[in-house]
Amino acid sequence: MIRILAGLLLCALALRAQEPAFEFLLEPPKGLPKMVLPTAYEPTPAMFALGQRLFHDAMLSADRSVSCATCHPAPGFAHPDPRPAGVGGRRAKRHAPSLFNRGYSTLQRWDGASASLEAFVLEPIADPNEMALALDDALARLADDDRYRAEFERVFGGKPDRTSLQRALATFVRGIVRGDSAYDRFLNGDHGAMTAEQRTGFWLFESKAKCWQCHTPGLFTDEKFHNTGIGVRDDKPEPGRARVTKATADTGAFKTPTLRGVALTAPYMHDGSLPTLQAVVEFYVRGGNRNPHLDSRMQPLELSATEQRALIAFLESL
Repeated sequence: MIRILAGLLLCALALRAQEPAFEFLLEPPKGLPKMVLPTAYEPTPAMFALGQRLFHDAMLSADRSVSCATCHPAPGFAHPDPRPAGVGGRRAKRHAPSLFNRGYSTLQRWDGASASLEAFVLEPIADPNEMALALDDALARLADDDRYRAEFERVFGGKPDRTSLQRALATFVRGIVRGDSAYDRFLNGDHGAMTAEQRTGFWLFESKAKCWQCHTPGLFTDEKFHNTGIGVRDDKPEPGRARVTKATADTGAFKTPTLRGVALTAPYMHDGSLPTLQAVVEFYVRGGNRNPHLDSRMQPLELSATEQRALIAFLESL
């Protein structure tokens, strides 16, 4: 019993250490590189605190029922439904992915349609399937609220506007990072941090399973777009990245998600169609779903059931 309680305490402490914090912008957890911060402004702890409050406030939705945190709840900052519900029961077009380590990327969303984190954080507010509130109306609500009006004045020196709302929310999201995992501790010399099965999975990840080609350590994403066959119907893929670039070669390609904290972020893929890590591994073992634009790296894998379990164990160590 004492061992169980100690284990639960360690898990709780690990989760607490991974909670969003402004300090992560300056000194990231073990295993993550230093984050490149915006040049147009200097993020501050006050911006972070305001952004955290806004992230959890349903005031920014049309009927005051949905906040950013509704679709991106802790601890995984991803939604447990394939397509989360927005205002009026409408559904988002895609699965709400984890926000872990989004501050390390420029292009956001599964198809890269958002050119920056600052652009991305405002888009759900006006999206009719998500928060469904015109941005001008959201700003007016904030300006009419005594506490928010005073807070924006203190942090930004003026009333709420598009730029200040962007910067507050983006600063908070930049603090949603995930590192200092068992994998990172193992690489830093703590050889007992990973089990034998996880170490086997690590070897598979970087060898015959070929996961590293797209899920590049230490962010565990190449931040690029690939057609793996997810979303293919009758051999026809969704537009994917091609919706943005208009390039035929990008048809069916979606952004590589980070594997950091992946055990907390089910279901998986842009449509939430794979409910478990076992289902994800099985999908890749069979080589994905065939279609004319399938990434050339998508080939069937020879992984035994034991090797698949080891690979999943390694993913859980992240």
